[in-house]
Amino acid sequence: MWFIWTLIALAILFVTAFTSYFNKIVRFENRIDNSWQQIDVQLKKRADLVPNLVETVKGYAKHEKKIMEEVSTARERMVNAGTFDEKVKAGNVLGNALRSVFAIAENYPTLKANENFKQLQEELSAIENKIAYARQHYNDSVLVFNNTIETFPGNIFAGFMNKKERKGLEITTAERELPKVSF
Repeated sequence: MWFIWTLIALAILFVTAFTSYFNKIVRFENRIDNSWQQIDVQLKKRADLVPNLVETVKGYAKHEKKIMEEVSTARERMVNAGTFDEKVKAGNVLGNALRSVFAIAENYPTLKANENFKQLQEELSAIENKIAYARQHYNDSVLVFNNTIETFPGNIFAGFMNKKERKGLEITTAERELPKVSF
């Protein structure tokens, strides 16, 4: 008789643990998805500001047409990106292109003094900070999720749920470099 009670107790323990880990893993996945959505919102805001920035800079730096085209192209890729990886890559390219624009502005004192340019630069700077924070939150969420599904007993339950390790956002080598501007 004690054997049956032991089996029942173990079954209840397993069901309780499975339910607990199932809910935990689902919550962590939802947190990761929400973190990505926050990054996506900020990338969209940044992309929406780019046409105004480009128009403001065009009037001052007419011979910087190539960089303005790169910014416009990068924005278009960002807006049209469909998958997670495409959005990450397009966002990185757009960020690099914008850094080039701000590097150009250093050579145009009247542009730097222009109120529209200053306001756009401040808005983009604030958005870049929000993107950096959102990326950090995303990576933190991925870390918690991965730790949960890779450690015991979470790895057992994650195996039942067919959950795999998630990939964090990484900074590319190109993003670490300063923008190159030549005249």
